[in-house]
Amino acid sequence: MSSKNYLFTFFLLTIFIWACTPKVPEVITEKEPKEEESHPAAEPKVDENLSPCPKFSDAPNPDQVIEDYVLYRDFMKAKDWDGAFEKWKKVYEVAPAADGQRNTVFADGIKFYEHFIIETKDSVEKAQYVDKIFEIYDEIDKCYPQGGYVDGRKAFDYFYKYPNLSTKEKTFNLFKQSIDKDGEDAQYFVLNPFTGLLIDMHYEEKISTEDAKKYQQILRKRLAKGLAECKGRECENWKIIEEYLPARLEGFESVKGFYDCDYYVDKYYPEFEENPEDEETIQTVYSRLRFGGCSEESTQIQTLRQAYIDCCYKPNTPCRDALTDSRYTEAIECYEAKASEETDPIKRGEHYLLIAKIYHSHLKNFSKARQYALKAAKEKPNWGDPYLLIGRLYASSGPLCGSGRGWNSQVVVWTAVDMWNKAKNVDPNARAEANKWIGRYSQYMPEKSEIFQRGLKEGGTYFVPCWIQRTTKIRAKS
Repeated sequence: MSSKNYLFTFFLLTIFIWACTPKVPEVITEKEPKEEESHPAAEPKVDENLSPCPKFSDAPNPDQVIEDYVLYRDFMKAKDWDGAFEKWKKVYEVAPAADGQRNTVFADGIKFYEHFIIETKDSVEKAQYVDKIFEIYDEIDKCYPQGGYVDGRKAFDYFYKYPNLSTKEKTFNLFKQSIDKDGEDAQYFVLNPFTGLLIDMHYEEKISTEDAKKYQQILRKRLAKGLAECKGRECENWKIIEEYLPARLEGFESVKGFYDCDYYVDKYYPEFEENPEDEETIQTVYSRLRFGGCSEESTQIQTLRQAYIDCCYKPNTPCRDALTDSRYTEAIECYEAKASEETDPIKRGEHYLLIAKIYHSHLKNFSKARQYALKAAKEKPNWGDPYLLIGRLYASSGPLCGSGRGWNSQVVVWTAVDMWNKAKNVDPNARAEANKWIGRYSQYMPEKSEIFQRGLKEGGTYFVPCWIQRTTKIRAKS
């Protein structure tokens, strides 16, 4: 076999091995995707539609550039970054489009510069490397256009890696451009971060309710399609998104008219069916369906109204009436007024806890809910209910403080357990419910190995950021 044929055969074998990676990052969490899959090659193209950019076949010495390509990739596998980079530069200079069917050389270039960013302490050098990365993204878009892929990758990097180099609006608009180009085939790695930004931008009044409704529908349809069509390992990515996206989109439940009656019936009515005699469940579900605009003649509303009359209705209760009618701001103001006039601290605490529950269940404002739960606890020191509620606030913050999975979403459970332990310590009557929640959520704590890998120890202290802002005790999943 001639030298030329040998090199070409060797090249094909190498391409086959390295081309098996998917087209987008493997894992979408607050962590970086696996190194070998964080910037994978594009999907192969048919021979008649090769990239217009310089390829191996266009190089002055095709055999030499193929050999350099094979060598630098071997050096990368061996973690010889300097040796690999020197060979890569030679390939990138004359054949950045590789064989014309995949963006491997560009993707590897991004890996190099990301490695250099980690290695250097020079802020000027870091900035130069970041500029190089985004220049390469532009080259990918020119040589291997893939709809919204490059816009999504840029936004992803700004969101997770270089937030100080972009504004929230700029990052959001890049994600939006990516989704606008791909629609219901949007790149899956954009879904979680875009969802979080969509809610933030709406509450900051930087996008309209109409636009927010449009994009949440696109996100839900893309998630449903991804779950239905995924195969093998890629289904794990869609499960991660499934655990995050719907939970974050609950934030729009506090916007009147955002979701229709069917949404509230599908989500909340089963809770009533499971607990048809529980006063708090009846009132919450009845209020949510009325907030969603359900007809007074609907079967669900009529059933709930009768259940409410049977278990909960009392005449001349303006605060409760406002809550039932889903006039939440009015209900809060009413209970605030009652608390300020109340001389009995126990009753005053009960009013504050009701306000906390409105902020939690109906307005999705967790920090306000905690604020009023703590006020309730102060009025009635031996009462476990406020701490039970705060524990639930913390435990349900996984999607808010992380991706729904992963470290940032797991550590919130530690703060929840702190509150549930406090509840049963101050109030023996809260023991059973506190133990129920502890047992349910302990499985979501980090593994011992992950705690060790982060240089931490069980029993040590850890500060949980996000809205929680609390120091807690490190615990491992048992």
